Amino acid sequence: MGVPYTVLMPVFAARVLHGGAHTLGFLMGAAGVGSLVSAMALAARKSVRGLYRVIPIVAALFGCGLIAFSFSRNLWLSLALLTVTGFGMMQFASASNTVIQTVVEEDKRGRVMSYYMMAYMGASPFGSLLAGSLAPVIGAPGTVMLCGIGCLAGASWFWIQLPKLRPLIRPIYERLGILPIAEDTPLPDERA
Repeated sequence: MGVPYTVLMPVFAARVLHGGAHTLGFLMGAAGVGSLVSAMALAARKSVRGLYRVIPIVAALFGCGLIAFSFSRNLWLSLALLTVTGFGMMQFASASNTVIQTVVEEDKRGRVMSYYMMAYMGASPFGSLLAGSLAPVIGAPGTVMLCGIGCLAGASWFWIQLPKLRPLIRPIYERLGILPIAEDTPLPDERA
């Protein structure tokens, strides 16, 4: 839902911020700076431990950045918001990819990653088509705001699913040595 904001950047540069090609370059560059900082922050992590909890947070950050950007009519504010947006987008995509590659068994990694790339890259053109179709009807700012709301909805749904995900990930992390092996806790009837 969020990635199609990039196809609307020329509209923001020309019609919303009343600039030209240089404005578009600054907008895309600001998102790139945020993405670079995000990639460096992720590379500085010592472990994937807890990374799955980061995913809904940065997805929400991405969505909030898009919503705030949709209301901005000032170039400097837009640049700051796109830096946040670029950070959230890159952190979300990289964290998701890292967690998936960590938890998938080695003999299935190629197949799973092909599905992941098909879902991520294959859905992007449809999102761009939807954004391009909505923009003439509700405007580029309204379309980007809806994209941000979609990201927030997805982040909320993932956050709700986290308790179901933890018991599935823990044994894999223990087997890989990422987490220490937990001692078996006694069942409620065994305590008496």
